[in-house]
Amino acid sequence: MLSLHISGCLHTSHDLIFFTANLMTVQILSQGKCGLSKGITHYMIAMATGDLMVLVFNVIVSQIVKYHFPGSLLNYTPACRLSAFLQGLSLQLSIWFTIAFTFDRFVAICCNKLKGRYCTERMANVVIFIVSSLNIMVNIPLSFRYEPTHVLNNVQWGCRTVTGYLTSPSWAAHRWLTNISNMFLPIPLLLLLNTLTAGHILAASRVRRALKSSRGDAVEMGRDPELKSRRTSIVLLFTISGCFVVLSAPITVIHICVGVTHITSFQVSNSLYVAIRAAFLLMCTSSCTNTCIYALTQRRFREVVKNLLKSPYVLLRKLQK
Repeated sequence: MLSLHISGCLHTSHDLIFFTANLMTVQILSQGKCGLSKGITHYMIAMATGDLMVLVFNVIVSQIVKYHFPGSLLNYTPACRLSAFLQGLSLQLSIWFTIAFTFDRFVAICCNKLKGRYCTERMANVVIFIVSSLNIMVNIPLSFRYEPTHVLNNVQWGCRTVTGYLTSPSWAAHRWLTNISNMFLPIPLLLLLNTLTAGHILAASRVRRALKSSRGDAVEMGRDPELKSRRTSIVLLFTISGCFVVLSAPITVIHICVGVTHITSFQVSNSLYVAIRAAFLLMCTSSCTNTCIYALTQRRFREVVKNLLKSPYVLLRKLQK
């Protein structure tokens, strides 16, 4: 099946805003002032870092630098190979950090016996390390997918796909591996985990309401901190993974269609090519949504953001006085 390894995403005038927002998110979460457990905080920092990598390597480097600065270091073959590796790695890290966070919340909500051992700061660090290591190993072959277009004064220039890429069994196996990890596995896995988590939360909430009603505590149900905590958890979980599913689904559908039709080349004016670029843009956009989600669902995160935004203004006022 054809691998749709597009070299980058369409860039917009909002790239700098998205970059700054993700960088600010990493800084805020690193301070640990959002009222979240250390394990959740580490997962969120990992997701924000993966999103930041997508913006840097798949948008800024791949599109802005490559096409608007033709004399950049990307013209050298080693730099081009490194860029290809980092683009693939950043996308997969962004995807699998989201899955790791979703699984952690699934265990915390649905698996009481496993919760105490798994949902810890140490386990979060171990999972993040394993996910990072596996994705690095999966994407290392991308560096060897390209060869220099020409050699001038013993210096390798440009990048082109190596001969036999489409016919080699080894490369075919690698394409299938990346297709599964990027396209076919994440969405069904997230949908399954969210369905199980939602079902468990709804069942537990019904039981808790029934118990309170039987004890005559119906008036206090609206102020039940346990139910409020569950609502906050499910909103945060579903918005993060739900946005990822919605924004990643189009490229997955197109990928399947291309694989079925066995199309191997595209014209820039072709409608399918435009659809692929637009769908990949949506996939990259998912790396820009988490900051907004945190701000909408986490009160303490909003407070830290407000204080951070006020800091330059307060400093200017003090300097004026």
